Amino acid sequence: MFTHVFLGSNDVEKSRKFYDATMAVLGYKNVAPVEAGRLIYVGPAGTFIVAPPYNGEAATVSNGHTLGFSAATDEAVAEWHAAGLAAGGTCEGKPGPREAAPNNSHGAYLRDPDGNKVCAFHMQH
Repeated sequence: MFTHVFLGSNDVEKSRKFYDATMAVLGYKNVAPVEAGRLIYVGPAGTFIVAPPYNGEAATVSNGHTLGFSAATDEAVAEWHAAGLAAGGTCEGKPGPREAAPNNSHGAYLRDPDGNKVCAFHMQH
């Protein structure tokens, strides 16, 4: 559905701590070296990038935007959420079933260190 997603960051090192922890739970590893000043997580269906905005302006949060990641199990959703909290994220929705989601899927929501809203969902119920 998409080739890549890019989230702006004002502090890549804070983002590194948060995303290295949360993405590892989902089976992804940053492939960019530290000196690149960006994070790149490559998956079979797309690439996720976190870096300072290319235009040189400050990164800001988009109102109404949520980036959702796929988790293999309900337990992985809970582990993802815990890893994110431990790595500097803030809770936007505890792990559990989501009545509005198809098949009462399990999900959890976090804000990353820059305020971006991200979630993980196990959709296979």
